[in-house]
Amino acid sequence: MTNESGDTVNIYIKPQKKVNITGPGAVKIKDIADVCAEGGLKEQVENLKLITLDGDRKKNYLVSVLDIAEKINSALPGQTVNNLGESDIVIEYSPKEKKQNSFFLWSKVFFVSIVLLAGSATAIMSFHSDAQISTVFENYYYIFFNEKIENPMLIDLPYSIGLALGIIAFFNHFSGKKITDDPTPIEVEMSVYESEVTDNIIDTLNKKGGGKP
Repeated sequence: MTNESGDTVNIYIKPQKKVNITGPGAVKIKDIADVCAEGGLKEQVENLKLITLDGDRKKNYLVSVLDIAEKINSALPGQTVNNLGESDIVIEYSPKEKKQNSFFLWSKVFFVSIVLLAGSATAIMSFHSDAQISTVFENYYYIFFNEKIENPMLIDLPYSIGLALGIIAFFNHFSGKKITDDPTPIEVEMSVYESEVTDNIIDTLNKKGGGKP
């Protein structure tokens, strides 16, 4: 297919790195990539079938951008395919939508919260013990007020409040709301973790021959 002047049409595709597909059936290009092309060519490319998924268990499949280009060139010969996205796409197939068990979910949230709270408190107390913060505060109090007392509340309280506010500001999150629009450190780490997991899946599937159905 060419445009009105008879020139070859450029087809631009932007595949995603990872997509989730629920239920058996055909996976089309539009399911894993954005497509940009002139006129009705865009719809034709989007509806080209790449693979068919089936089975009753979860599995990961790997589709290369070369598979997409080959499918397009086979159906629409003579076109120029330009890739603007990922070179390998992981398809995470689930035979059916997984239902969340609310009791198990909240139990997991409660358990993780307790572990994080205990771990954070232990880390903070261990640091304070190693750095002898109590002694430092007592010396500060002596410097400013010329009096030796243990655990001066005049310094301990502002420090405790400042520590809590500093943690809230660092994590950019409080009571289910973000303070600014910037991603929180946890969101950044989760994004890095998910990217590294996907890269590992791609490497594993490449070694196994693509994991295609």
